[in-house]
Amino acid sequence: MSFVNNIIFSYYPYIVLLFFLLGSIYRYENNQYSWKSSSSQILRKDLLFWGSNLFHFGIIFLMLGHFAGLMTPKFIYSKIISADSKQILAMVSGGIAGVFCLIGLTMLLYRRLSDFRIRVTSDKTDILVLILLYAQLLLGLFSIFISYQHVDDPSSMIALANWVQGIFILSPDLASYIISEHWIFKAHLFLGMTIFLIFPFTRLVHVFSFPYLYLLREGYQIVRSLR
Repeated sequence: MSFVNNIIFSYYPYIVLLFFLLGSIYRYENNQYSWKSSSSQILRKDLLFWGSNLFHFGIIFLMLGHFAGLMTPKFIYSKIISADSKQILAMVSGGIAGVFCLIGLTMLLYRRLSDFRIRVTSDKTDILVLILLYAQLLLGLFSIFISYQHVDDPSSMIALANWVQGIFILSPDLASYIISEHWIFKAHLFLGMTIFLIFPFTRLVHVFSFPYLYLLREGYQIVRSLR
C-alpha cells in the first residue's frame, strides 16, 4: 500500500503538471478553434440557465477557495484566522458552494443524457468530464462529514495543504504528508489530479478564455439600430 501511495502522491502530481502544461500549450498552438465550451443552447434551453449558472457559481467559488486555502502557508493565514476557524469556514462555505454546484451539475448532466439531440451531438469527453466532476463534487461533500468528526483538530487540513505546497517546492517525500489520511481525502486528491491530467483534451480549456480584458475596457460597445 505504501508503494501505491508513493506512486500516486509523490510522482503522479508531476506527471499531471507536465501533461497539463504541455498539453494546453500544444492544443492552443495547433487547434485554437477547439478552444471553446461548445454550447448546446440552440438545441435545448430549459435547465441550461439555472444549471449553468449554479454550476459555474459553485465551481468558481470552490476553485478560488481551494487555491487560497491550500496554497496559503499557515504562518501567513494564522495572523488573520486560526487553523480551527479556517477549517470551519472552509467546511461551511465549501459545503454551500458545493451544494449549489452539485444541483447545477445534476441539471446539466440530466439535460445532456436525457435529450437525444444533445446526447448524440456531444463528444464522449463532454459526458466523461461531467461524470468526473460529479464524482469529485460528491467526494468533496463527503469529506466535509469526515472533517466534522474532528472539527477541533485541523491536522488533516494542514497535512493536505502541506502536500499541495510540497509539490511546488519539490518536497522529497510528498506521500508522507498524507499517508495516514482518510481514503476519501486521498480519492478526492487523486480524482482532482486526474481531471487536471485530461484537462487539455476536453472542453475544460475554455476556462482560460475568461474575457478578463472585457472588464478592463476603456469604453462601451456602441450598438446602432437598423431602423
